[in-house]
Amino acid sequence: FDSGQLAIVHAVGSPDNTRSHFDAQDYMESGTPGVKSTTDGWLNRYLQSKADPKATPFRAVSLGANLPRVMQGKAPAIAMTNINDFTVRAGGGQMAQAVQGGFEALYAQTVNDALRGTGKETFDAVRMLKQVNPSQYKPAEGANYPRGQFGDKLRQIAQLIKSDIGLEVAFTDIGGWDTHANQGSSQGQLANRLTELSQGVAALYADLQDRADDVVILTMTEFGRTVKENGNRGTDHGHASVMFALGGNIRGGKVHGQWPGLKSSQLYEGRDLALTTDFRDLFGEIAGKHMGTKNLNSIFPGHQIN
Repeated sequence: FDSGQLAIVHAVGSPDNTRSHFDAQDYMESGTPGVKSTTDGWLNRYLQSKADPKATPFRAVSLGANLPRVMQGKAPAIAMTNINDFTVRAGGGQMAQAVQGGFEALYAQTVNDALRGTGKETFDAVRMLKQVNPSQYKPAEGANYPRGQFGDKLRQIAQLIKSDIGLEVAFTDIGGWDTHANQGSSQGQLANRLTELSQGVAALYADLQDRADDVVILTMTEFGRTVKENGNRGTDHGHASVMFALGGNIRGGKVHGQWPGLKSSQLYEGRDLALTTDFRDLFGEIAGKHMGTKNLNSIFPGHQIN
């Protein structure tokens, strides 16, 4: 923040008034708040808008067991739990067998063109990643990732970026923010979550410092918490929240957006931080100015980016 590479965007969120976590996250990742019929995510629509025949299988990667809603769609994307174990497997459970020549030959001989193409791309991806030799990766000096799954996922994202295998978009998540009871402030479960998040993001940015101008790290959350504490020493589902953007070309060192205030008369429905920035405007600015897409209307249909 002090060096102008971290921007805070406050009072940002969805214009839809749902208090359902499921719906709110779906709207945030689809980029179409209030519309449940959208079949793809806004990051996948970005990938579709900049189709590249030379793109590698690692153009879009999610570090997790499942592909997130924001990456689902027609454009190819990969979900994996660990890049060191990334491989094609036959069968399931403990009986799964890793790729061997016979299994690869089975793909090559199939009469189903779609299956054969998918198989070839996957094997190419395995070879590409093994050439990078991810098990030998050493983070940059000062990049101290927190212990646990979140830190491990961020470290692997840095590995993919620095391996130059064509990564454009990466995603991972961290849970534990639903603090309805015993939330705490500087101490407690909220403080623990904030500590892990901040240490992880700081380590990732330190690890990518030599590529800072090429990278934007964006935090996203579907909505915030109520301003006032509830009867269980926690907070309930809110409305607007805050997002952070880090990068060498970010106009950082300041808080962006219009601050709505915290007086009772200024709160949304008398309880929440009011919304002054639609999250699509923030996402759209990154998609346009950093990622270089020209057709924001196809990524955020029905919304004029401000």
